[in-house]
Amino acid sequence: MTAPARDAAPDLAPQELRILVAVEEEHGFTAAAVRLGTTQSAVSHAVRACERKLGAVLFDRGRHGARPTAAGARAVAYARRILRLLETMGPEIRAAGAGDASGEVTGTLRIAAFRSVAAHLLPPVLARLTARHPGLTPQVRIVREIGRGTSGEVADGRADLGLATLTGDGDGPPPVPGLIAVRLFQETYALAHPAGHPAPRGLPLVDWDENCGSYTRDWWDRQDWIPPATIDVEDDTVAVSLVSQGLGMAIMPRTALLGAPPGLAVTDLGPRPPSRSVGYVTTPELAGTAAVRALIRELRALALPEGLSAA
Repeated sequence: MTAPARDAAPDLAPQELRILVAVEEEHGFTAAAVRLGTTQSAVSHAVRACERKLGAVLFDRGRHGARPTAAGARAVAYARRILRLLETMGPEIRAAGAGDASGEVTGTLRIAAFRSVAAHLLPPVLARLTARHPGLTPQVRIVREIGRGTSGEVADGRADLGLATLTGDGDGPPPVPGLIAVRLFQETYALAHPAGHPAPRGLPLVDWDENCGSYTRDWWDRQDWIPPATIDVEDDTVAVSLVSQGLGMAIMPRTALLGAPPGLAVTDLGPRPPSRSVGYVTTPELAGTAAVRALIRELRALALPEGLSAA
């Protein structure tokens, strides 16, 4: 008999995984117990058991509840991903046992997307997906593309697939290590300004938090005509609205300018404008599931608007 690896931890039961997730999401043992229909002492005992099995403190306990440690955050992310696999296991196995003759896909599909893609590109994709698979229920969450963004939602087990901004050329590593990242399209940046303005580059700058400075920074630093921002906002729709009302100009990716209101004009930034890649990210274990595969097929079939080029 082969001896277990020295660093192998005892298995955690599904209920222990659910308790870890509940404590993290409810920020405390008592609230987690209420959510799970058990007692605070049972939750506390289960967490201590998990900590013994994993060999690390998972939560900092205090007067203000329980907060995951770095090890705890990692454990909860794994717990969510494992629980998600357990959810998908039944439908996947039943489909395989039936020979998957109909190709029907059922269940929920959790998608994380940043606002402009969710508003302008995702609806036709989901319309075709649900028409082909009426038993499939997409759940879409809008996530600000700051920090770990949509990729973090996937890595932490909150989403099955994320629509994410990748590196400028789309050929770099995944935004979050351990994920599968595939580029769908490339989009250029453009100058948004009030229609009919004679000198839009002389207008004040309206900027927004998700303006992907890492993709445009080298280009931006070479432009001596761009002034410091006079207005900073959190949402690209607000930036577009302010520009359309004559309050300045903005440098934005093309998806953020789709469906622009009257009064706004879009001008190219020159022969070599900055650009960014947009693609999908998922986990290796979910990449082969029927629902994620079906969504990827529809994403690849998307007809792209002007200014976006396929990968």
